[in-house]
Amino acid sequence: MPNPKLIKQLKKNYPNLSSTEITFILNIILDSTTSALKDGKSVELRNFGRFYCKKLKENFNARNPSTNELLYKPERVRLKFRASNKLNKLINE
Repeated sequence: MPNPKLIKQLKKNYPNLSSTEITFILNIILDSTTSALKDGKSVELRNFGRFYCKKLKENFNARNPSTNELLYKPERVRLKFRASNKLNKLINE
């Protein structure tokens, strides 16, 4: 479910769209992005950045720092984000 503040901001910028239409559009965007990432594809939003999945290898030598006990970490996928050059310039101004 999209943030109500985001919906209000978009409603202010696009008064010809209703709140339900904006919510519907945002849900489509979020659902399609989620399903693409779930399938292992990357999602690029121009002038914003790129979301992608990175596989992490299994680790047999991980340790619990408090008990010093050996742990096994299976292979897993981590979601990563890389900001675009334009976004980096905006942030660092």
